[in-house]
Amino acid sequence: MNRAALDSIPVAPANLAPPAPDYPWPTPYRSAMFLSFDVDAESAWTSKDAGHAERLVTMSYGAYEARVGTPKLLELLDQLGLKGTFFITGWAVDAYPAMAEAILRGGHEIGHHGYHHLMPDPGAPFMEEEVERGFETLKRRLGVVPTGYRAPYGEFTEGLRKILVKHGIVYTSSFRDDVRPYRHVLRDGTPGPIELPVTASYDDWMHGLSTRFSPRSIFPKEHVLSLWKDELDEVRDWGAMVTTVLHPQCSGRPMRLRLLREFLTYAQGCPDLWITTGEAIAGNFLTHERAA
Repeated sequence: MNRAALDSIPVAPANLAPPAPDYPWPTPYRSAMFLSFDVDAESAWTSKDAGHAERLVTMSYGAYEARVGTPKLLELLDQLGLKGTFFITGWAVDAYPAMAEAILRGGHEIGHHGYHHLMPDPGAPFMEEEVERGFETLKRRLGVVPTGYRAPYGEFTEGLRKILVKHGIVYTSSFRDDVRPYRHVLRDGTPGPIELPVTASYDDWMHGLSTRFSPRSIFPKEHVLSLWKDELDEVRDWGAMVTTVLHPQCSGRPMRLRLLREFLTYAQGCPDLWITTGEAIAGNFLTHERAA
C-alpha cells in the first residue's frame, strides 16, 4: 500500500454510533438470542463466480438447502416450538418458491439478504438494484415487505446504509461491534436503522462447511457445542444478546443438525433467555427508545 492510500484513511471510528443503550429485555428475561438463518442456496456460489453456474457439483452444495437442509431445520424448529428469522436471497426465492413458502408457512420472519448475494463493495454501482430486486421478489413471490436486512458476506458500506434507510428497513444484522442492539448513525449525523449485531462465533460456516476446496476442516460437535454454550452463559451473565448466523448448507446436514438440536435444547433450558426473531428484538428496542 502506498503512502497516499494510507493518508486517505480517515482518523475517525468507522462506526459513529455510541455504545448500545442498556434497554431491558421483556419480563422475565435478562438476555436474548436472535435466532437467525441465512438462506443463500446456489447464490452463495454464483455470487463469487458466475461461472460456477455451469459447475454442477459446486452448485449442488447450494442445492442441498432446498432439497434437505431447510426442510430439516423447519422440522427441528417446529419440534422445539421456536420461531426464527430467515434472511433469504431473492434468487433463492425465485429458484425455490416452495422452500420460501414453507418458511413463511412455519410462522417465521422473512428477512432481506440481497438478490444475487453480491458483496456490498464501496462504490459498487449495482447495490441499489440488488436491494430493490430483493424487495420486489419477496413481495411478488411471498407477499412480504421485510423490515430486517442482513448483508451478503456480512459486509457493509455507507452507500448501502443510505439505500436501506431510503427503503424503510427497520433493522440490520451484519456488524460485529457490540453485544446489544443499537441505532446506526449515518456520516451526515442522521439516524440509520437499528443494528442487531452478529455474534461471530455463532456463524456455522466458520465451523462446519466442507467443500472440495474449503480451507477449513469440520470441527467436532463437542468443540462447537462447548464454544456455543460457554459464550451463551457469559452473555447471559452480561444481560446481553447472541445472534446466530446459521446456514441450511451447514446446519441442515446430519452432524450439524444434531449439534444444533442439542444447543437449542440447552438454550431453552435457560429461563432468563429470550429466544426470538429480529423483528421482536427490534420492536423491544423501539419501545424503549421512544420512551427514552
